[in-house]
This record gives sequence, C-alpha cells and structure tokens, in this order.
Amino acid sequence: MDQQELPKFFYEIFDSSLPRLGPGDDASTRKALEILLSARARVTKAPNSRPLRILDIGCGNGAQTIQLAKHAVGMITAVDNHQPFLDELRRRARAEGVSEKIELRLKDMRALDMPKGSFDLIWSEGALFVMGFRQGLEACRDLLAPGGLLGVTELTWFRPDPPAECREYFANMYPPMTDTAVNLKTLSDCGYEILGHFRLPESAWLASYYRPIEERLRALRERHAGDAEKIGVIESVGMEIAIYRKHSAWYGYVFYLARRP
Repeated sequence: MDQQELPKFFYEIFDSSLPRLGPGDDASTRKALEILLSARARVTKAPNSRPLRILDIGCGNGAQTIQLAKHAVGMITAVDNHQPFLDELRRRARAEGVSEKIELRLKDMRALDMPKGSFDLIWSEGALFVMGFRQGLEACRDLLAPGGLLGVTELTWFRPDPPAECREYFANMYPPMTDTAVNLKTLSDCGYEILGHFRLPESAWLASYYRPIEERLRALRERHAGDAEKIGVIESVGMEIAIYRKHSAWYGYVFYLARRP
C-alpha cells in the first residue's frame, strides 16, 4: 500500500458514519461545559446569556459539537481537515435543529490563521495532541479573549506503574503521554487558571467508541482479506482496543478545564 493509499484506508476505518471518532460521550461533554459555564458565571456575576464565540478544534463528525450547540448560547466555528467529517456534521446538525449555530471550516488545526483573542470558549476532544499538548494550549491561549474558557481532553497516565506491554505500546504510539499532575502544571505554565479536571468513564471508550469500530473492523477484514497491508492496519487498530480492554486502569482521557485570566 503506497503513502497515498494509507490516509484513504485510515478514513475507510474511521468513517464519518461512526457515532464518534474518538473516546467521549455526551454526558462528559455536558459535564465539562457545565463546569466552565458555572465558573464563568461566578467570575462575571452574570447569567450565561451573552452569546459565546466558540471554536471546536478537530471537530470530526461533530458528536461534541452538537452538544455544545444544544447547551451553550452562541455561535460555533467547527474546524476539521477532512471534508466528509464536516459533511456528516452538517447532516447531524440539521437533523438536531442546530445547524444555524454551527459554521464549518475545512482547515488544518496547525494553521488556523485566526485573529488573536477572537473566541470566548475553545473546545477540543481527543484532537489537541496533533499539535502537541503544550503547543496546542499555547495556540488556544492566543485565540482566547481575556476571561475565555478552555475544555480539552488529553490521553493521560492514571498510575505510575503500567504493565510492560502497556508502557511499551504507548512509548511507540504516543511518547509524550504523561500524568495528570504534569498536564495540570503545563496548563498553569501556559498561563491558564485551572477550573477542574475529570476522567472520562470506561463507557466513553468501550460503548461510545470502540464497539462500533470493532463492528466495522469485522466487515473490513472480510472485504480486504487478500490485502496483507490493509489487514495489518486493521490488526493494529484491534491491538489498540485490546490494550485498552486489558489496561484501562492505568490510562485514559482526562478532561482539562481552564480559563485565560
């Protein structure tokens, strides 16, 4: 399989029709949003009725975008670099009656080219790692207005003693992965006031994300049975799922919630 086929096959696995394109669930999105909006109300001593300028970075097919549109007052700019994901988000937004609150932009998150201080809330679930956690936080801070809010998830070690299999897997797959304390310090070092953090539940991985993918992998194994390279990619995704099922006590996503002072 040549280098042009690899991205195409990646999107065949992570198709826009999947419920989600990363770990998460509606309840966690709403919980994070509630924490941020409650903190904003305490600081401003005003109700959360002023429209927010919201940026959703790496929105994918928009599971979290829809929740933001339903539960936050304001206009959302949803950014992704894959048009079929944006097309699916548009379809879902229309079905949910919130399309007028969402503006779609086909962009690379590493080249957003947006005015500094132009957003009141920046959101990114399972995507900020593409820029690098620190680099992503710095980019978001520049885009936030003073007092602006941030909600991001990041893959995080829960315990310092992961089994060798798990440790070696992430040493190859995501070497920058670290623990909650280090990530919170990084937020502080980047100039944020920390408002809270919490772990995503296992169901946000298994029920919302991995089980639909497993069904897709079964179909793809049959479709590409004679293609060793594609089967290898399929098996690598299966390995990721197997690692989580065995070692979820040691790692997962943490929602980090913060404010630009």
